[in-house]
Amino acid sequence: MAGTTFTFVGGAGTPLSGRLEGPEGTPRGWAIFAHCFTCGKDSHAAVRISRALSRAGIGVLRFDFAGTGIQGMGGALSFLSDVEDLRAAAQAMAAAGMSPSLLVGHSLGAAAAVIAAAELPDIAAVATIGAPADLEHILQNLRPDEVDAIRRDGEASVEIAGRSFLIRRNFLEAVEKLDVETCIASLRRPVLIMHSPLDDVVGLDHASRLFLASKHPKSFISLDKGDHLLSDVEDANYAAAMVAAWASRFLPLLMTDLPQIEVAEGVVATETLAGKFQLNIRSGDHALLADEPASVGGLGTGLSPFELVSAGLAACTVMTMRLYADRKGFPLERASTTVRHEKIKDMMPPDRFTRTVVLEGPLTADQRASILEIADRCPVDLTLVRGSDVQTELSDAGQAGASATPA
Repeated sequence: MAGTTFTFVGGAGTPLSGRLEGPEGTPRGWAIFAHCFTCGKDSHAAVRISRALSRAGIGVLRFDFAGTGIQGMGGALSFLSDVEDLRAAAQAMAAAGMSPSLLVGHSLGAAAAVIAAAELPDIAAVATIGAPADLEHILQNLRPDEVDAIRRDGEASVEIAGRSFLIRRNFLEAVEKLDVETCIASLRRPVLIMHSPLDDVVGLDHASRLFLASKHPKSFISLDKGDHLLSDVEDANYAAAMVAAWASRFLPLLMTDLPQIEVAEGVVATETLAGKFQLNIRSGDHALLADEPASVGGLGTGLSPFELVSAGLAACTVMTMRLYADRKGFPLERASTTVRHEKIKDMMPPDRFTRTVVLEGPLTADQRASILEIADRCPVDLTLVRGSDVQTELSDAGQAGASATPA
């Protein structure tokens, strides 16, 4: 499901616009991602973790906090406003029928997520990445004269990580007043703490303090090679996979909502010995050829392996849409689906199947939307999105014609 724009009113009454990554496959829940101090909703961590969760069936909203979404001047930072923005986002999602059950926070956003969760009873779990155990740590990014200017003048413009921010006195007051360790201790909900031992912005001791303060069930995962911003693609992908796997334990169980139409017989692939790759594919009374294109040494006489997988997804999609349309009495005259497979660099897992659906007939906009939604839940789609167990065993059938091994 492609990302969409989600607009809501933030804690200070300011309209905020975020990116909503809808859940793929059977929806399991919704989450909000809170970005780091100097980042935004489009940071490596925010994008990759949001998309990994969406592939696991968890839709995610990521948005820029009110103080960091302005071009050039970063806006006025206010930690308490960040907390209120998270609560406002949760309320807006709930009103739209997407009540979040998971908060994921990065750095300062993680601290905001812990504090916001206390007032959000529907949040079932909280995951933190590089979180500070105390907010006063943030003041280390400021020079003493800048802190003095903020206290004296009420506000001051400072530069952090190459960006300009307006910091007001109430930001300092919140930093000094709020105790993240106490908040996480009283949260009494599942917590995942992720931290890198190489983090030179928020030291590993912060993770230790938060883990000790948290109540069970709690988990810790070391992001062993990552920096604070997870700027390396592999580190961001690893963190994304870990959050998705951990969160699944605290969300509703996956259920098979669209059963397979018919259990298929086993498929046999046998070399024809014509060309380098040509195979005879048989299943019961049905047969076809599989091959690779001439450009890679094949004969080009059949579908390649990934084309066969794409064909299965395309066929299952059309059959599922037909069954659904007939059951609902929708005037669907003909459906077709084109599936394209590609490898995406820096994405984990790297395989992307892009599906283009054509629906013919006098369908209303709502009917088209309903049919398209059910396409995301066809059995082959769910198998690809969730992953499968593949077991391999060796048959004795090929040994009969083999020559004896000399002594």
